[in-house]
Amino acid sequence: MTQHSDGGGRPLQFVKVISWSLFAIILGFSLLLSVFISKYAERTLLDKQEKFSLLLAENVSHQVFTRFVMPTVMRYGGISLRQEDQFKTLDQVVRSTVHSFHVTSLRIYDPEGVITYSLDKDEVGRKGDALYMVTRTWETGRFSPEILARVSKFASLFRVTLKPGSLTLRAYYPLRAERSLTDVSENPIMGILEFTQDITPDFMAMLNFERLVIAFSLLTSVVLFFLVLAVLRRAERLSNEQLQEKEQLIFELQQQEKLAGMGRMVAGVAHEIRNPLGIICSSAELMLKKAAKEQSPHTRILEALHEEAKRLTRTVGEFLDYARPKKPTMALVDAGRLLDQVAVFMEPECEKLGVVIDREYGGDLTVRGDKDLLYRAFYNLIANAMQAMPGGGQIFLRAARDEGGLHITIQDTGPGFALEHIEQVRDPFFTTKDTGTGLGLALVSTILESHGVQMHLSNADDGGARVDIIFPAV
Repeated sequence: MTQHSDGGGRPLQFVKVISWSLFAIILGFSLLLSVFISKYAERTLLDKQEKFSLLLAENVSHQVFTRFVMPTVMRYGGISLRQEDQFKTLDQVVRSTVHSFHVTSLRIYDPEGVITYSLDKDEVGRKGDALYMVTRTWETGRFSPEILARVSKFASLFRVTLKPGSLTLRAYYPLRAERSLTDVSENPIMGILEFTQDITPDFMAMLNFERLVIAFSLLTSVVLFFLVLAVLRRAERLSNEQLQEKEQLIFELQQQEKLAGMGRMVAGVAHEIRNPLGIICSSAELMLKKAAKEQSPHTRILEALHEEAKRLTRTVGEFLDYARPKKPTMALVDAGRLLDQVAVFMEPECEKLGVVIDREYGGDLTVRGDKDLLYRAFYNLIANAMQAMPGGGQIFLRAARDEGGLHITIQDTGPGFALEHIEQVRDPFFTTKDTGTGLGLALVSTILESHGVQMHLSNADDGGARVDIIFPAV
């Protein structure tokens, strides 16, 4: 058993290593996939926001030119935002254009970087903080967006909500005169537009999507891990069962080889002893009869000699029966009648020991088997039960039909089987008695196995040994 448990520990450790390795691989792949999807979603959102900002900048430029620049030039001959009417007109145009687009700030710069218009009127006339971007936009004439974040991307994943303005998009766009509405051959830059949009709501929606992707990836990883773990556990269990079966087969094969060798040796020795022992036994019997008639003082010695010779003859017979088991001659046999015959035959010995045999069976107890071999098996089992109770006791014989088969129970009120020996009592030459060969239960087991009969050894709930014999249906 120790060897098995040690052998089972290594596959279990191997399964643990494989399980956690697969979990790490699955989790790592899922997280990488979720990160890739999240980054793709983030880049898509930012690209969309930049394109949307470009459209917004173009619309502001168009509205300013068509609704403010041209009417103002036609009315006043030029543009001067210092005049209250012109500033209010431009402010109305700008505010109506950017309304509901989450624009938090908007400025228009002249070539020197001075703010000529702002949603915050107090900033007008001052130099802005973005002179470099204004100069670069004036030189390149291109739309220039940038993302400004007040909170890190990693930290934002663990926040339920974000404050407004946590993520903004700031963009620079050249305001141009439209050629289709003027006589100029080029559309010159009239100023640089700077505006800031709060894209926190859109960013929050993207964050929720990223959380959903990560959570789904983690859940999928855990589910896959437990599925793989269940498969590996089942494979390990099947492997251990096969290993146990293999070890059991190897053990049985070794036992059979060992017993076969012992059987050949015992058969040879017993065969050589049987004939001389028969002569000794018969001679001792003749001498005992003659001494009894003559009332010789050597009668007791001759009686002991005769009894020991008979005991040795029985022992040699058991050796030969085990070494060369008889092939059963199958026929219909009344098992109840065999049990009765054994009980009647053993009545004198039972009376000496104070043992009572209680029989409880009836009806059709017919089975297929060899009458002589089954009688011997029943005899050995009842004799063992009787010998286990030298101070007296009770033996219960029960027989009944069970799903077509016959179930026979032999139970005594003795000490029962020792739990540490219950798996060994069938082994040949194993005995806990001071006398005996240890072949009794081995012979019974061999006889019943040759009949296809099951035998189970156990201890009864109320004490004593119990033997259950189950015959197949006839």
